[in-house]
Amino acid sequence: MRIISAVTLALALGACNVSKNENGVTVQYDQNTAKNTVADVSNTAQNIGADIGNDVQKTADKVQNKVDNTDVDANVNADVKTENTAANNAH
Repeated sequence: MRIISAVTLALALGACNVSKNENGVTVQYDQNTAKNTVADVSNTAQNIGADIGNDVQKTADKVQNKVDNTDVDANVNADVKTENTAANNAH
């Protein structure tokens, strides 16, 4: 919540035009600058989201590729006795 407040404040300050003269300081809020700043932040967030999605997909493809190409050696030279309990119960 603090981050959202800080971002909102930073965007609002970014839309202010500050001028200094002999008698004081003038601060003017420029709505067009604010809209442009919000649009830039939104575009940047979308680009970051797309980059993260692409990285996740690339990582998933790499993991899938490694899993598909895994060789498994199994030693089955052991005597294993199994019992068919269904057949035994039928008698």
